[in-house]
Amino acid sequence: MIDEAHERSCNTDILLGLLRKVMSVRNDLRIIVSSATLDADLFKEFFETNDTDNPEKDTAAIISVEGRTHPVAIYHTVTSLPNYVQSTADTILEIHKHEMTGDILAFLTGQDEVEEVCEKLRDAVANLRNVDKMWIVPCYGALPAREQMKAFDSTPHGTRKVVVATNIAEASVTIPGVAYVVDCGFVKLRAVNSKNGIESLMRVPISQASAEQRAGRAGRIRPGKAFRLYSEEECKKLLPGTVPEIQRCHLAPVVLQLKALGIQNVHKFHYLSPPPSWAMINGLELLYALEAVDEKCLLTNPLGTQMAEFPLPPMHSKCLLKSGEFECSEEMVTIISMMQIQDVFITPVRGRHEADIIKRKFSVEEGDHMTMLNVYTLFVENGKNKKWCSDHFVNYRGLMRADNVRSQLIRLLKRFGIPRVSCRGLINSSENIRQCLVTGFFSQAARFHHTGKYLTVKEDFPFNVYKGSTIMFKKDYPQWVIFTEVMQDSIRDVTVIEPEWLYELAPHYYEYGTEGELARKRQKTT
Repeated sequence: MIDEAHERSCNTDILLGLLRKVMSVRNDLRIIVSSATLDADLFKEFFETNDTDNPEKDTAAIISVEGRTHPVAIYHTVTSLPNYVQSTADTILEIHKHEMTGDILAFLTGQDEVEEVCEKLRDAVANLRNVDKMWIVPCYGALPAREQMKAFDSTPHGTRKVVVATNIAEASVTIPGVAYVVDCGFVKLRAVNSKNGIESLMRVPISQASAEQRAGRAGRIRPGKAFRLYSEEECKKLLPGTVPEIQRCHLAPVVLQLKALGIQNVHKFHYLSPPPSWAMINGLELLYALEAVDEKCLLTNPLGTQMAEFPLPPMHSKCLLKSGEFECSEEMVTIISMMQIQDVFITPVRGRHEADIIKRKFSVEEGDHMTMLNVYTLFVENGKNKKWCSDHFVNYRGLMRADNVRSQLIRLLKRFGIPRVSCRGLINSSENIRQCLVTGFFSQAARFHHTGKYLTVKEDFPFNVYKGSTIMFKKDYPQWVIFTEVMQDSIRDVTVIEPEWLYELAPHYYEYGTEGELARKRQKTT
């Protein structure tokens, strides 16, 4: 049974394709695909094996179970709004002042927006008179579990609960008491740029299916109202459904996984929604550059087969498998584990300045990855203490997850015979770690430009630096960096490097020299 199939993650789509393959040799296999919001016909056609005109021989069927819902009145804006964050706060206040009792659920795209709206609401309700109290509850993935659970607590009498959330509150959970929904009309999704091959977290319009799902949150217990901060005309232009992850994300992990499962011709694999051919080529090119596949697109041994064993993106696993050569496997397993959590630091709405001061104390000039290592080391030295995390604005829940991931990765490294060695105490310890990172992320290198942006070494694509990066604390921006995360048009998780490391550690990917020297070299080879 595959539940929540509407989320259409890469893993779900691969699993469905594999099950379809298994069905051809397992007549006794029964597969149930379930979801509250699903294009059922698409799944039925995918699994249907009846190639005759006789419907009695159909092997796939759709079973629907009606849920209990109440009518929801939908309200759109007349025109598009210039600032949906401010409009979200304004709309919540109008509902609170003029509508009947009932809790409010507002959808935004990320932590920063959620906290900004919560702060605006706290400031505004302090001046309100003759209305019920407002209980403001933020809800997003980086919050500690106990803070997220407040969204599900009963609302006290004489109070209106306002849950300001990301799309984590859209489909898989039901928040009791909600009678009003405010929908900003946007969501953050991962997508790969077809021009530069870099995957980033982008803010994009939601789909019509998501719009319906969000509005439906208001009709669970009684008739409700949904306020969409976009026009009806804009709503009609939205895509019917969210683009499946396999059609918008970097396919290197997908290709690596399929190769490891023995599926060599990844182009002919049965995908529920086939990915674009350019994305498949990009995935193969990256795996070849990482030396995970050879010229015949077969997994290399042992590197490629070992990379496929890790529950990580290929660039991450390459760093781990090379860490023994740089005598920094202890440090690298910590850094890679820390990279698996969304946010290392928690920035409170009130006390932001104090949090920045403490973050500076953790920061090291070599960049974000060395800072992650510093945070984890101090976390362990302080007994993995929750209060220490709270006092230092560090994400306790995230670090405990990183600690768990670290234990899992250490077991894999041991199985592959990678020695557990530390470069702590070595003169060039920082250099060892940063060079090891280059072995995995050499394709995501950038140099500083006089405009204040960073240009990727490949294709000169411009990026800003994410405002939370520790290199923002430096007086002068470093000239050369690698980055492991992109958010919209900003590089995040940045490490300072030397340019010669690129051609020393990835000579198959980079050439070194002036433009004139490289031109003459190419002329000789032709």
